[in-house]
Amino acid sequence: MEATSAQANELERRVDLSIAIADVEKEMEQRLKRMGKNMKMPGFRPGKVPFNIVKQQYGDQARHEVLSEELDRVFGETVTAQKTRVAGYPRIEPKTTESTTHLEFTAIFETYPEFAPGDLSSAEIERPVLEVSAAEIEKTLDILRKQRVSYENADRAAAKEDRVVIDFLGKKEGVPFAGGEAKDYPFVLGQGQMLPDFENAVEGTAVGTTKTFDLTFPADYHAKDLAGQTVQFDITVKQVQAPKLPEIDAEFAKSMGVVDGDVEKMKGEIEANLKREVKRRIEAKVKDQVMEALLKANPITVPTSLVDLEIQRLMQAARQDMEQRGMKTKDFPIQPEWFADQAKRRVTLGLILAEVVKTEKLQATPEQVRAMVEETAASYEQPEEVIRWYYAQPQRLQEVEGVAIENNVVAWVLGKSKVTDKAAVFDELMGQKQ
Repeated sequence: MEATSAQANELERRVDLSIAIADVEKEMEQRLKRMGKNMKMPGFRPGKVPFNIVKQQYGDQARHEVLSEELDRVFGETVTAQKTRVAGYPRIEPKTTESTTHLEFTAIFETYPEFAPGDLSSAEIERPVLEVSAAEIEKTLDILRKQRVSYENADRAAAKEDRVVIDFLGKKEGVPFAGGEAKDYPFVLGQGQMLPDFENAVEGTAVGTTKTFDLTFPADYHAKDLAGQTVQFDITVKQVQAPKLPEIDAEFAKSMGVVDGDVEKMKGEIEANLKREVKRRIEAKVKDQVMEALLKANPITVPTSLVDLEIQRLMQAARQDMEQRGMKTKDFPIQPEWFADQAKRRVTLGLILAEVVKTEKLQATPEQVRAMVEETAASYEQPEEVIRWYYAQPQRLQEVEGVAIENNVVAWVLGKSKVTDKAAVFDELMGQKQ
């Protein structure tokens, strides 16, 4: 087997394949005879169709099938003998030879990259640290209360966090424009649902107020005909409602799933869930940095065939997601290039992780998998049922095993790199607005 000269892809290889014509013809004839034994054709008894008619009708198909199978066999034997790890599928090209006894082909394919895991001693990883305290529990309670906010009419001027209902009409040079009119339109001040200048004009108004004001749309506004343009809005305020947050009492606890309404039990559950979520987010941030460190330390070339397969997989996943959302994918053609970078990154990481796991013996142990299943099950009302479900079918454990292997890799990388602990800000870690 020889590598091509001046390769565009350093992983591309070529190998010559030779198939004996006599072997193809012999196998083809045997296959046609077997087909003839079961063939039915008008004018002939079942299985009594003359061989020349069988060959005339199905000879080309049989030859193609036999040749394809022979090529697969010879290619497999050749690369196995040479201990070559083939990535993707080979491209088979016929050679122009004068041989009367053999058919000659060239198989063009890619191999997996060969490399040793790179040095991680200079990699720097910042590990967030956050202990869940009473302050975080109270902050989470406030968020949960705001998610269950109700509104009641207020006999005063509208303020931030109030819910207002208005009529509005927008005009550009005195002419109403598309999308600039609404009746009984509700929104909450301060949530960014409307442009800031629009909200500022509404804030401070009371029920019955009629007002006209100018508004300049941002230069990057999504409606191109309005971007950067100044228009006039007429508004009428029809309702102002103040927010009313629920009290932290038995009813609130019941709404959170605590059947007996025990407030302290609810707080305990919130604390447990919060600790799990904080742990998960810290692990995710560390894992992201570990993956970046592995990519930087292992600048490998990856097989384009594997990247192409991953692009197709990502495209199919995107189509399914769009269809589940009620979108018609035929009206929205998905382009492969949208997924090229993501696919290359995923394939690269997959190859690096596989090599690190193999080299450093970081496979998951049954004890690790069991501990992860039990940790997941702990958040359910009947943990034992969840554990039994996982172990009822071994394939259900594959995803858990994959996460366990990633955790082993993370631990290994942390042991090789420079790790510094940094106190995390709760709102930043949880992705919440101050």
